[in-house]
Amino acid sequence: MPGLYRIVEGPLDLESAIQAVSGPDRGAIATFIGTARDHHDGRPVQSLEYHAYVPMAEAVMRQIGGEIASRFGTPHVAILHRIGRVAVGDPSVIIAVAAAHRREALAACSHAIERLKGIVPIWKKEHYAGSARWIEGPDPPALTS
Repeated sequence: MPGLYRIVEGPLDLESAIQAVSGPDRGAIATFIGTARDHHDGRPVQSLEYHAYVPMAEAVMRQIGGEIASRFGTPHVAILHRIGRVAVGDPSVIIAVAAAHRREALAACSHAIERLKGIVPIWKKEHYAGSARWIEGPDPPALTS
């Protein structure tokens, strides 16, 4: 499946996602940037930590790209997800979808983030003052804190 599907250690680059989906036949590029927020369920969050089974995560991200091509008529998809420690305010996921028209690009971008959150083997741990908790992903990996 054409496109850009990567698990990345370190900062994400919006421009590389946009370049990966750009083209003269596309009239719209929709982007989504998910950032680490400073709170969850009334608790102050100091940072996030992401873990992934990288080969499978990237394969499932490509699968999502295939779904988008079939459902929305565009194969021009970039999905980048960061692993490791992510500071509050920093991006943890970037999605870009280009299509001939805005409606398809926006709908496909929304589909991509919902599917990514639901099926890609990426686990999120929130760090608080003095504690941490796994909050997202399929069965969390057995990792020591």
